[in-house]
Amino acid sequence: MRTFPASLQAHLDTGATTLCWCWRITRADGVRLGFTDHDRDLAFDATLFEAASGFTASEAREAVGLGVDNQEVEGALSSERLSAEDLEAGRYDNAEIEVFRVDWNAPESRALLHAGSLGEVRRGPVSFAAEIRGLAHLLQQDQGRTYQYACDADLGDHRCKIDLDQATRKGSATVAAGATERRFTASGLGAFASDWFTRGRILWSSGGNTGLVSEVKLHIVSGGLVSIELWLRPSRPIAPGDTFTITAGCDKHLATCRLKFGNVVNYRGFPHMPGNDFISTYPNRGDSNDGSPIS
Repeated sequence: MRTFPASLQAHLDTGATTLCWCWRITRADGVRLGFTDHDRDLAFDATLFEAASGFTASEAREAVGLGVDNQEVEGALSSERLSAEDLEAGRYDNAEIEVFRVDWNAPESRALLHAGSLGEVRRGPVSFAAEIRGLAHLLQQDQGRTYQYACDADLGDHRCKIDLDQATRKGSATVAAGATERRFTASGLGAFASDWFTRGRILWSSGGNTGLVSEVKLHIVSGGLVSIELWLRPSRPIAPGDTFTITAGCDKHLATCRLKFGNVVNYRGFPHMPGNDFISTYPNRGDSNDGSPIS
């Protein structure tokens, strides 16, 4: 049974309550936002909970044991701090969320009912719906290493140990011209060979996508022109003059790790593991162990 603070329990025992919901969202970039379904703003824990934001909550479904608790929150895109562009750009992906039940006459009388992270976000023209996942969902994530041919480390992480800040592994560039929503030509990368940044990452430093990260699908150098193609269209259009930093990419194969980065000692794949082709060819061998044909 859930236990509430004494002041909140006493308020509940009166039978006439002045309660509201408050949601606090903390994004991965450190931005913290508060919202409430009350008709005026509330403040506690150094957070302003904005009223008239259109937030409503669905029924909360709690599971026994290690099952995942789920709830959904819906809201209108009416807050100046909550924009469709930020949702589309992924700034709220896996953001931490806390759900409070608060006495709006005395905000210090409150209880934290749910804590977790934002899951799937569905957006419409003027509203959105976001899934709130309980902390138990982290137990359903894959942990440890994966037995596979390719490396399962991310380029530049603590297991890979490649320093992506070296000048030979990253570059600063400017968009010269755009061809499509995902493809453009760039200046400032003439010192790098074709495909060096394929599967790499772009951090936008100016323009409409400032602060966002894009993944590179192709990096092609042809006739002195440097062409970049992204896997996904950024949330806002790419314009000539936009600047960015781009880092090298890796296809996670052993040959790339050895020739491109000289980092085989930290390779996290199993390139010599037997595959299905080895297993299926064994019964069809026509030789005995001593090399003579099987009669």
